[in-house]
Amino acid sequence: MSTLTNEYGQPVGAPVPGWSPRPLPGAVTLEGTYCRVEPLDAARHAADLFAAYREAPDARDWTYLSVGPFDDEEVYRRHAEAAARSTDPRHFAVIDRKTGKAVGTLALMRIDPAHGVIEVGHVTFSPLLKRTPISTEAQFLLMSYVFDELGYRRYEWKCDSLNAPSRAAAQRLGFTFEGIFRQALVYKGRSRDTAWFSILDSEWPAQKRAFKAWLAADNFDEQGKQRKPLGELR
Repeated sequence: MSTLTNEYGQPVGAPVPGWSPRPLPGAVTLEGTYCRVEPLDAARHAADLFAAYREAPDARDWTYLSVGPFDDEEVYRRHAEAAARSTDPRHFAVIDRKTGKAVGTLALMRIDPAHGVIEVGHVTFSPLLKRTPISTEAQFLLMSYVFDELGYRRYEWKCDSLNAPSRAAAQRLGFTFEGIFRQALVYKGRSRDTAWFSILDSEWPAQKRAFKAWLAADNFDEQGKQRKPLGELR
């Protein structure tokens, strides 16, 4: 690929013709085959979410999150109420279409409309959602909203560099690892090195095709097991 230069012979980035700031994400509802992603509402979702998180045998799912674990439903409800009022992060509940119950949450955050950059974070999935098509479809629905409807250029995933499951999930979902920001945060009294991942708008069409192929009904057998992994379809 040839390098662009300016009139002084300096290398410069590719032009972005017609660029304008992107819209902020709204309180939208996104419908999928296996799940629905809708704005978090503590009155409707907190009790289901608290019960879903209590399905876990221990509190290890909260180790790398900035909040929790929650042993008291009222305390969790107050947390959910505060999260629902926020617009950055903008929190969403993931609803299992079979049961109609909320089984997890995730958020769009660090929203930068001027540059078209946004992050998915606060991913808090219960055992009722993990390793099911719901978890993948929920991520796909938010990505589609950000790239196809809002027109953002960059979609980020960040996590504690020691959080091996989160790093594996990012790579399975098609994010590219970009590096480690050392001593980026302090949370729960601990230092955090942050692993950065991203998907770019130029990469999205191929990623979208892979997601659709993986989520198709014929990719699952009679027991609901995947026939082909997502990475093989990418």
